[in-house]
Amino acid sequence: TSFQKVISLNPNCADAYSNMGLSLHSQGKMNQAIAAYKKAINIKPNYAEAYNNLGNSLKVQGKLNEAISAYNKAIKIRPDYAEVFNNLGVVLQDQNKLKQAICSYKKAILFKSDYAEAFFNLGSAFKDTGELDKAIQAYNKALLIDPNYAEAYCNMGVALQVSGKLEKSLEAYKNCILLKPDYSEAYINSGNALQDQGKFEEAIKAYNVALSLKPNNAEIYYNKGSALRSIGKLKEAIDAFGKAFFQKPDHEAAQALYLNQLAHICDWSSIAKDRKLIPSLGISKKSVDPFSMFCLEDAPQRHLIRSENYAKEKFKQKSMPFPVKQSNKSNRIHIGYFSADFHNHATMYLMAKVFATHDRKKFKIHAYSYGPVKQDEMRKRLISDVDIFHDVVDMDDMKIVKLARKDKLDIAIDLKGFTRNQRLGIFAYGLAPLQISYLGYPGTLGTKFIDYIIADPIVIPDNKKEHYSEKIIYLPNTYQPTDNTRFISQKNITKEEMGLPSSGFIFCCFNSSYKITPREFDIWMRLLGKVEKSVLWLLKSNPWAINNLKREAEARGISADRIIFADKVLQEDHLARHKFADLFLDTFNVNAHTTASDALWSGLPVVTKIGKGFVARVASSLLNAVGLPELVTESEYQYETLILELANNPKKLLNIKEKLQRNRSSFPLFNTELYTKHLEKAYLTVYENYNEANLPKTIHIR
Repeated sequence: TSFQKVISLNPNCADAYSNMGLSLHSQGKMNQAIAAYKKAINIKPNYAEAYNNLGNSLKVQGKLNEAISAYNKAIKIRPDYAEVFNNLGVVLQDQNKLKQAICSYKKAILFKSDYAEAFFNLGSAFKDTGELDKAIQAYNKALLIDPNYAEAYCNMGVALQVSGKLEKSLEAYKNCILLKPDYSEAYINSGNALQDQGKFEEAIKAYNVALSLKPNNAEIYYNKGSALRSIGKLKEAIDAFGKAFFQKPDHEAAQALYLNQLAHICDWSSIAKDRKLIPSLGISKKSVDPFSMFCLEDAPQRHLIRSENYAKEKFKQKSMPFPVKQSNKSNRIHIGYFSADFHNHATMYLMAKVFATHDRKKFKIHAYSYGPVKQDEMRKRLISDVDIFHDVVDMDDMKIVKLARKDKLDIAIDLKGFTRNQRLGIFAYGLAPLQISYLGYPGTLGTKFIDYIIADPIVIPDNKKEHYSEKIIYLPNTYQPTDNTRFISQKNITKEEMGLPSSGFIFCCFNSSYKITPREFDIWMRLLGKVEKSVLWLLKSNPWAINNLKREAEARGISADRIIFADKVLQEDHLARHKFADLFLDTFNVNAHTTASDALWSGLPVVTKIGKGFVARVASSLLNAVGLPELVTESEYQYETLILELANNPKKLLNIKEKLQRNRSSFPLFNTELYTKHLEKAYLTVYENYNEANLPKTIHIR
C-alpha cells in the first residue's frame, strides 16, 4: 500500500515498482511481482536489481529459461553483480547444467569473496557432480565465513557420508543440530549414516525424532523402513514403507521395498492388490532397489532399466584416470576381490577353494574386506589363502581407492553388486583399469564403470545379451564356483530330530521365503495332494512367513502340519540333513543358487524351471554342469509333471540319484581346479585385450 502511494505521487519511480515487486514476491503473488518488476525496467532499462528480482520470481514459477535471460540482462548491465551470478548458478543447477552452474558460483565468489551462500551452492554443485572433496572444501569455506550456517554442516555431512567418512559425517550432523535443533534433514541424514554403520536401532531413534518434526514426510518413513527390515522387524518395516507411499503415492522406491518385504513374509494377497504396479516400478526416471524387484517379476529388459536408473542416481563419482601403463610391468597379474562377506557366508562357501587354487606364478591375489569383522573359520581360511588381505571396513571410499591403486591392481572384482552392504561407489572412482562383476549379484549393474560380468551360456544366452550393460565373459560350464572340499557332517542325526516323519516322500526347498510365489506353491500343494503321506520341508525364515504359508496350505486343502520348517544350523550340518529329503523343488523368479549347489553336493537332485533372466536360470546352469539336464523344465506343466513322475517312480528317482553321485566327481560342476583354470584364462584374456588397447568385448572361454 505504501509503495502504491509513492507510485500515485510519482508514476515514474522505478524503485517503488521494484520494491513493491519484492513485497508481492514474499506474499507468493508471482504474476503481480513480475508485472511490477517489468514496469520498473520500462522506466529504468538499465535497472540490474529489477532484472535480478524478475529472474527470482520467474524461477519460482518454473520458467527457468526466462529467469536465465533476466539474470543475463542484469549481468550485462552490471558485470560484477555477485548475487546474480549466484542466482544464475542455482537455476543452471536446477537444469542439471552443473559445469555452467559451478562456473557461475565461482564468478559470484570472485566478485564477493565472503559470500557464504555462493560457497554453499558451489559445494552442492560439486556434490551433484560427484566431486566430493571439492564439495567438502566449499562447505568448509562457507562455514569459515558463517560459523552458524547449519545447512552447510548438514550438506557437508552428506558429502562426507557418500565418501564413506561416516564418523565425520555424523559429527557434521551433530554440529548442524546444535545450531538448529528442529532441522529434520539433519536427523534424517544422521539416521542414514548410522544405518551405513550398521547401527540400526540408533538410526531408528534418529528417524523418530525427524518424524516428530515432520510427521508426514515420506522419505523418513522409507528410511525407517530400511532400518527396520535390517533388524528383522519385517511387519514394522512393511508398515513404514506403506506409510511412505501413502504420503507420497509416486514414491516408487518405497513401493518396491513394500512389495519385496511382503514377499519375505509370503503375504501374497497383499502383493496381488498392487501387482499391476510392478512392471512400471523403477522404469521411468525414479529409481528403485533393483535387487528388490527380482522376486516380483522375471523380466531381464526391465531389470536392466532399473539398474541403469539406480546407478545413475547413486553413483555420481568422477572416475579417476589411470597413469600410463609401465612397460616393465610385473609378470604377475594383480587381482583384487572386494566384498563385505569374507566370513561364514554363501559367497565364501562357493569361493573359498578358488582363492586357494589360484596360480601364484601368474596371479597375485588381494582381498579387501569392507564388511563386519567376524573372526570365524572362513575368514581365517581366506586370510591364509590370499597373498594380501586388507581389512578396509573403517576406511572411506577414497582411502580404499588409493590403497587399491597403490597395490597396482590390474583387475578389480566386485563380489556384491546391489546386495546389502555393497560399496560400489569405490568402483565408480576406478579401483583398477579393468573392473568385473562376479557371483554376488545375478544380473546387470547398469553402470558405465563395470566392464565385464562373469556368466555362462545358460544364465545369459546370446539372445539376452542386450539386457546387460557389461561385456560378458562366458565361462564354458557354469559361472558359479564350488568348493569340492566342503565338509558334510558325519553326526548321527535322525529324521525325528529334524521334525520329519519316519516314512513318506519328502519334498524340500531350502530357498529363502521371498523366493516362493503362489505359482510354485500352487504346484507344491497339488503334489502334496497327489503323493500320499508326502511333506514339504522348507527353511524357517521368519514367523510371519511360517504362519502365512501354513494358512495358504490350508486354503488349498492341505493340512498345515504337512509343511515342516527347518531351523538354521551350521553349514556342515545343513549339508548333512539333505540326505533326509527325496527331491529339491526350485523356485521360479529367483532360483536356488548356493542352495542348489548345496543340494547337489549333498547328493540331492534338484528340479527347476528355466526362466528368462540370469537370476531365474542359475539352477539350470548348475544342473547342466553336473550332467543332469533332464531335471531342467521349460514350463510349469513340465515342472509339475516331472516332479510327480519322480515322486511316484522310486526306481527312476534312484537312477537320478546314482547318476548325480557318479557325476559329482566326473562332471565340471564340482571340479574346482578346472573351474579356476577357466576363470584365470578369462582374467588373462581380458587383460591381454586391455594391453592391446582394445575396448572390452564379449569373451568366450573354452
